[in-house]
Amino acid sequence: MSRVVVYTTEYCPYCHAAKKFLTAKGVQFQEIDVSSDEKMRLKLIQMTGGRETVPQIFVDGKSIGGYDDLVALYASGKKI
Repeated sequence: MSRVVVYTTEYCPYCHAAKKFLTAKGVQFQEIDVSSDEKMRLKLIQMTGGRETVPQIFVDGKSIGGYDDLVALYASGKKI
């Protein structure tokens, strides 16, 4: 089973959608809320090669992008 980590903020509708999507697919994930953690937000930007938006989803340590990327991954027939 893959290790899935989702970086979120409390107020992000795409974060809520990503968590709901993963839950509906039966994917267990760890959520890391970066709402008030500026250091982690900066580290996340480095980890994603410059992406500043959330959610940011990692599978086994590799960034797959955000909510739209997650949905596109499943639409292409791939799964986590």
